[in-house]
Amino acid sequence: MTVHDHWQMDASAPELYERYLVPAITSVWADDLLDRIEPAKGESVLDVACGTGVVARRLAERGHVGRLVGIDLNGAMLAVARAKSSDVEWTEGSALDLPFATRSFDVVLCQLGLQFFPDRPQALREMARVLRPSGRLGLSVYSAIEHTPAANAFVQALDGFLGPESSRTKRAEHLTCNADEVGNWVRQAGFDRVVVETVTKEIGFPSALDYVRFQLTATPMAALLTREDDAGRERTITTIADDVAARLDPSMLANGRLTFPQESFVVVASLR
Repeated sequence: MTVHDHWQMDASAPELYERYLVPAITSVWADDLLDRIEPAKGESVLDVACGTGVVARRLAERGHVGRLVGIDLNGAMLAVARAKSSDVEWTEGSALDLPFATRSFDVVLCQLGLQFFPDRPQALREMARVLRPSGRLGLSVYSAIEHTPAANAFVQALDGFLGPESSRTKRAEHLTCNADEVGNWVRQAGFDRVVVETVTKEIGFPSALDYVRFQLTATPMAALLTREDDAGRERTITTIADDVAARLDPSMLANGRLTFPQESFVVVASLR
């Protein structure tokens, strides 16, 4: 089973993801990406690997006038997106074979999704294909996990308590590459004027326990605890959370609240 397959969540996890992880993490990066691209009135925009649709929905909330389309492989995530907004065309499909005509969009966005594609160059070529001449691309991917302390502490705690394979999905969220490599992927797909910036955002959760609970209930990692009853699940979550807290700098746990830096590569490019 690939990491791509692991991100096929059941019906309940996407709702928890939307409720807890979108406000804390993905909405922060969505706003950053939209501020950089600033789609203009009348431009058609495609949100690739849209998940529950935070990027497209945030753009609609900003009053964007123009076609908005979100595509994701996960039907359960799209069900949440559809329930949240009717201002966006929601489509189930693969980033490796986008079901849209060539030169269909002015802007393509892909937030924190590229790292999960089994063929990243093909996904980027597809994004280039559906863009009109001089169309713009905006995407973000997490950098190496060592640059996001909470995630790094979490995978180490998982490995120690549940075994080394347990952290595979979480580790896959963080590309073990550098900004130059990401830029080269984009250029090789046919994009020009490629700008890659290393960006750090401050992320916050009510506590380390909440962070771990959301990771193990609102993402595909919930599968790690499916064989445990409620009491056993809570014991495991608490044990891992205690380990995570012990690994972090105390300044990140001031007053019991978890606050930590999260680093991503953010790319803005245009089509040749």
